[in-house]
Amino acid sequence: MQRIVLASNSPIRAQLLSSHGVPFKQKVANFDEESLNISNPRYFVYRATVGKMKSYLALYDLELPVLCADTVVTCNGKLLRKAKDKNDARKILQAQSGNVVSILTCMILKSKKREFIDVSSTDYKFKEFDKNALEEYLESGEWQDKAGACMVEGFCKDYIEEVRGFESTAMGLCVEKLLPFLDEN
Repeated sequence: MQRIVLASNSPIRAQLLSSHGVPFKQKVANFDEESLNISNPRYFVYRATVGKMKSYLALYDLELPVLCADTVVTCNGKLLRKAKDKNDARKILQAQSGNVVSILTCMILKSKKREFIDVSSTDYKFKEFDKNALEEYLESGEWQDKAGACMVEGFCKDYIEEVRGFESTAMGLCVEKLLPFLDEN
């Protein structure tokens, strides 16, 4: 498998690649997602990923295949962004409690020969969150820098009633769809 560049500082994305034996190095190119005025979750995640790729290519050569990704959380058709503070996180998580939540991840793998673009969705049906456990999670700060303050591999895991889709998508990369393309670059 060829080595790639992960254009993200996400430790979860790095962990996903490592756990699947993907050799990579990380190089970050910043893109201001706040500059996007898009309310449609699928279009937002796509445009944010394209923006990240363009930012990367403006700074670096395409020496190795580059992987960019973005993840958003939606509930009742509403885009739930990263929480600004603890109160915002509480409000976002309360909207998810006892509800169906969709986590969308867009990824772009670009090499000199080809480009692979995927937008995947994983849906979770959550039980009602325990109020004390929710407050402990908020106090922990683990929700920070998480799309929709949601951690399906952490806090939210105990509340999952049903899953449709890949857990890796919810964690930031649909590795099940990515791996076949890594052998072709």
